[in-house]
Amino acid sequence: MSAAIEVSGVGVRFRRNRRGRRNIKDLFAGLSRRSRPGEFWALRDVSFTVEPGESIGVVGRNGQGKSTLLRLVAGVLLADEGSVTVNGGVAPLIEITGGFVGDLTVRENVRLMAGLHGMGRNEISRRYHSIIAFAELAGFEDTPYKHLSNGMKVRLAFSVVSQLDEPVLLVDEVLAVGDKAFREKCYGRIDELLAEGRTLFFVSHSERDLRRFCTRGLYLDRGALVLDAPIAEVLDRYNEDHNS
Repeated sequence: MSAAIEVSGVGVRFRRNRRGRRNIKDLFAGLSRRSRPGEFWALRDVSFTVEPGESIGVVGRNGQGKSTLLRLVAGVLLADEGSVTVNGGVAPLIEITGGFVGDLTVRENVRLMAGLHGMGRNEISRRYHSIIAFAELAGFEDTPYKHLSNGMKVRLAFSVVSQLDEPVLLVDEVLAVGDKAFREKCYGRIDELLAEGRTLFFVSHSERDLRRFCTRGLYLDRGALVLDAPIAEVLDRYNEDHNS
């Protein structure tokens, strides 16, 4: 069976908070020319493999490359060096309220977003009521999206994406938002997806969530992969490094 995710020698370079632009000279430049003033590497020489059904937690302080790595796996960011291969589609619970259209209704946005993620029209119709029920938005289906509260927007987004059948689930701090009751619903839904054999790639600052969902951890520091080990070992190392 092929690996779910293969990351080999990946590097991502940014410049002044934006992706650095490469010119023709850069294509033929040696390593000594690859970093210019104002540039930094958000990730450098990162390699690992994730097998189908594994639950991976990415650990590190803010700004150490965690979300950048998640975006690479999601396919919304391209590496400057190395390669990322994902065998199968992804259900991305990252920046989950992005892509919704303010002037469209809840009903229209469900159809739009599910369709953009590859769900067919008949499948959308079959799952529509489950999506609305999970999001607790019955009675708001004809309300323009822009009039929803932030909590409602998050509930709707999570509900749509968590209905996708993709084999790889990407989660980036989504459980940190919303009220406690809805977080518990999210926990339950992720448990269901893991029980189905999905692969989880999870970024969180919550040690409790990491220990609950993940069996293996990747510890990133200054854009480098410091440790790839069981999640308990990775969290212990992280706590030793930053709480001493």
